[in-house]
Amino acid sequence: MTASAVECITVDARDARQRLDRFLAARGTWGSRSQVQRLIAEGYVHLEGQPAKAGTILRSGQRIDVRPAAPPPTAGVEPEAIPLDVLYEDEWLLVINKPAGMVVHPAPGHWRGTLVSALLYHWRAPRPGLDPLRPGIVHRLDKDTSGVLVIAKDADTLAHLATQFRNREVEKQYVACVWGRLRSQSGRIAQPIGRNPVHRKRMAVRAGGRAAVTRFRVLQRGAHLTLLRLFPETGRTHQIRVHLASVGHPIVGDAVYGRARVEGRALIARQALHAERIAFRHPRTGGRVDVSAPWPADILAVQRCCEEVA
Repeated sequence: MTASAVECITVDARDARQRLDRFLAARGTWGSRSQVQRLIAEGYVHLEGQPAKAGTILRSGQRIDVRPAAPPPTAGVEPEAIPLDVLYEDEWLLVINKPAGMVVHPAPGHWRGTLVSALLYHWRAPRPGLDPLRPGIVHRLDKDTSGVLVIAKDADTLAHLATQFRNREVEKQYVACVWGRLRSQSGRIAQPIGRNPVHRKRMAVRAGGRAAVTRFRVLQRGAHLTLLRLFPETGRTHQIRVHLASVGHPIVGDAVYGRARVEGRALIARQALHAERIAFRHPRTGGRVDVSAPWPADILAVQRCCEEVA
């Protein structure tokens, strides 16, 4: 790394005992934590002159060197005229209602039809300072989860929003239909989530996983189904799906963590999970942004099944 291209940071006492990736993401210079982790993995970050690891716990007085990364290849990602259901938009950010079936960012096997391609078309030009493969995407929804999704239009807004998510300052609200009849009107699931040791593409409740908390409230009960409103306090991968499955009430239609059919028929063609609402502090104005997405037709149909299946 050449000295002229490197940003040098000395860890002070108040920043000691943090993970390296969390420390760098909190500074807001290099984007979200996932972007920082990519920088580290690709060798752009050195600690005490040696290639660093994302999970390294920092000590006071250590020197961190960060070299700007070259823009990643776009792997053929092109703008596509995919309509966006815009719920809120201003100069700095965009909130959309993502449809079920849309992949958020491109990956092998999913280079076309993604939210990123839709954003590239919507914006007409690349947004300076944003990762071309994840332009402004602060959080994500699974392919088959619908609902509200926030996108930043510049690196500073992205960093501010990422900090709010990391500090659990963002209010998130979902609706889901689950198998079984919950007896409690409300509750809280606090179970750590980590990678499934056997099925590596899945997550699981397991000792040593990352802390995860999901609150819920019953909206409607049937004999075999329950409609829930959910309030995740953390944002672990597949958190709501894993937590509900762990207490014996998997989401209807979830073929990974539950079952998709009852009595030979499918009630819905995907997991019955919808990101209903999000609220946060506007990174530029400081005002409150509170946005809701209406329930899609297939969620409304499953709601009606709460009584039909009884």
